Amino acid sequence: MGRVEEMDWVLEMVRDFNTLAFWLGLSAVLVWAVVTALPRGANAEAGIREIPEDQTAVELSYAPVVRDVSPAVVNVYSTRVVQQFRSPFAADPFFERFFGGGGVREREQHSLGSGVIVSADGIIVTNNHVIADSEEVTVALADHREFPAEVILADERTDLAVLRINPEGEELPTAAFRNSDSLQVGDLVLAIGNPFGVGQTVTSGIVSALARTQIGVTDYQFFIQTDAAVNPGNSGGALVTLDGGLVGINTAIFSRSGGSIGIGFAIPSNMVRRVVESAIEGTPIVRPWLGLGTQPITGDIAESMGLSSRSGALVNNIYPGGPADRAGLKSGDVVTSFGGHRIDDPSGLRYRVGVQRPGESAAIEYRRGSRERTAQVTLEEPPEAPARDTTDVGGPNPFNGATVANLSPAFNEENGLDPFVEGVVILGMQRGSTAWRMRLQAGDIIRQVNGETVDNVDDLLRLTSPRRGRWDIVFERGGQLVSFSVRG
Repeated sequence: MGRVEEMDWVLEMVRDFNTLAFWLGLSAVLVWAVVTALPRGANAEAGIREIPEDQTAVELSYAPVVRDVSPAVVNVYSTRVVQQFRSPFAADPFFERFFGGGGVREREQHSLGSGVIVSADGIIVTNNHVIADSEEVTVALADHREFPAEVILADERTDLAVLRINPEGEELPTAAFRNSDSLQVGDLVLAIGNPFGVGQTVTSGIVSALARTQIGVTDYQFFIQTDAAVNPGNSGGALVTLDGGLVGINTAIFSRSGGSIGIGFAIPSNMVRRVVESAIEGTPIVRPWLGLGTQPITGDIAESMGLSSRSGALVNNIYPGGPADRAGLKSGDVVTSFGGHRIDDPSGLRYRVGVQRPGESAAIEYRRGSRERTAQVTLEEPPEAPARDTTDVGGPNPFNGATVANLSPAFNEENGLDPFVEGVVILGMQRGSTAWRMRLQAGDIIRQVNGETVDNVDDLLRLTSPRRGRWDIVFERGGQLVSFSVRG
């Protein structure tokens, strides 16, 4: 190649490179223009994650978010009185062995947790286990002022409690709810609370997983998992996004040592908001009812039904005339989506139904055989049929001193029981009564008396009213049938 030809070849290369650089630069400008044209809030809600625009954005600080949200995070102190047996010879095993003695003494037990102000007039949400059985609750604000708190709603099944303090007309700082369904795995989050009572603390992390359902903390198992450090005392504290939105209430950790190992769980804000709204309205939580029973899909079930995966909730029972029955669902259907949200297991379905209100409608998608179907289902309050008919049993029979009631979908839902269980349940009994001596327990379901089925309280009273020389009793406890006989 001659020198002139070589120079032409080099010039051609330079022109091609400049053309490529021009188009790459133009493309980058167009992308930047589109991204920056969208509002930041809209980007976050739409699931668009923005890249840093300058050096200031690269040197990111969480301080502005913490400054806005931390005043709304409070400390919650609760006091309960517990009874403790103490022997006067407790310090000397020899004397204690022969003389025993002692007695019951009362002592105060203190519990520490966190909470979040969600209404400027003094409404605070925390975990139920922070204030359970407490006789006195005190809230300390971020500025160290303390207020006595009233528990206006405590829901053991969601492990949430709502408190009220009186700020005497002052508007308190609040944390605003954000739609927890907008979260994605990998989103940055902050946990704010009072771990170990050391004072308000902020930790950062990411959303590690969504829709965790095998935690066993609440009846409505559906948690946000984060690796932000969460420790004892953080319970009831805030889990917030970088725009300051409250997306969860920290409630539990997975730990073998009692300290954080990077696996924390938070109740999603959509469930928290539902509980807070009921508390503010002054109404009990009425959970919507779908009228179906479900079970997980095991590997064997998936294989036998020809399913490609174990995802979904298998319908195993339909309440006649209930919402699911009216929508056309049948036993053997597999629910795959509710309200536009994928259903992986029965706990996920229970959560999606639980954040709705009675009277609201939602689309339910299910698989029947090889066909995918969709129906519209209208949720309703669970029926109390039969009426609970709470009754104290008397007379010369084994149930003397027991308080009993009829089971129904409404009663079962209130008490976390299988909605399809029927019969008569023992609610409690007087200490020293015949039922107490028979070692019957609250929660036992009476099935038969002297060979006759007990369907309701009237049946039980009829079968126990005549004096008999012998009683043959069958009851159910923990899913197992137990029978015993006693002479009259």
